[in-house]
Amino acid sequence: MRRDVFQAIADPNRRAIINLLAHQQLNVNDVADHFDVSRPAISKHIKILSECGLLILKKQGRERYCTANFLALGEVSKWVNQYKEFWNNKLDALGAFLENEKQAESIS
Repeated sequence: MRRDVFQAIADPNRRAIINLLAHQQLNVNDVADHFDVSRPAISKHIKILSECGLLILKKQGRERYCTANFLALGEVSKWVNQYKEFWNNKLDALGAFLENEKQAESIS
């Protein structure tokens, strides 16, 4: 089952895992050592992140190593940027309106 990237980043523990792995590749046990939740819970979070493409898991011997894959965040970036553009346009229009009102008052 392919999960949605928005579902993955909705959980604060998963966001913390992504942040941790942004700086270094770690095995699953090392990731778990950074959290006060059970190893099975961390494994579930890692599975979800992997299923949505935010993590790449590589097996080396008995260990599974996690690497962040930020390409999957492109979908989130596009979604956020559409609202950023919308609000920038609205605020620019408001600024222009207020400037016109200010100029109209100074003329009167």
